[in-house]
Amino acid sequence: MADSGFRLVRTEKLLYEFEPCQPGQYRYCVEFVGHKSAAEAGEYARFLEDCGCRVFFKNINLNWNMGKVEARPWADPGGRLATNATTYNRELLIVEKEDDGKPFELHTTREDRAQYYRACRRPALFLFVMMGAMGVLLRSWAAGVFALAALAALAWYQLALARLNRRSGLEE
Repeated sequence: MADSGFRLVRTEKLLYEFEPCQPGQYRYCVEFVGHKSAAEAGEYARFLEDCGCRVFFKNINLNWNMGKVEARPWADPGGRLATNATTYNRELLIVEKEDDGKPFELHTTREDRAQYYRACRRPALFLFVMMGAMGVLLRSWAAGVFALAALAALAWYQLALARLNRRSGLEE
């Protein structure tokens, strides 16, 4: 949308609102923060805003319930229980910055990128184990399909970590 001349103004559960701007004037990154506590996610958003970015929280799911509680055993200690008052329906950050001609990356060091990939790998591992067990115990092909999808995500993050480690070994 930014390349077509539209800037993000607002997000809701299902909708995005844009306003006209110069094509390519803004760049966006999307980051998963569902593993963080509400305080950590808010602090990170404030840090990005202090760096000159605009930040929008966005939901991953389309759940319309009120008063929902979600257990996230794969999350950091402060983010293992998500409620409407904390990080439920606030799992993603959409980060906007004005295009300055440089690549827009939120994680610029190898250690930071590796830590982010590990945090994204944990839910995939959890889903793979849970759905794999359900698929076997309940003989459910649907759970097996979800387990395979989680395995694909798990493999992608594992390969990304291996590439980072290989690159860091070459750079030393």
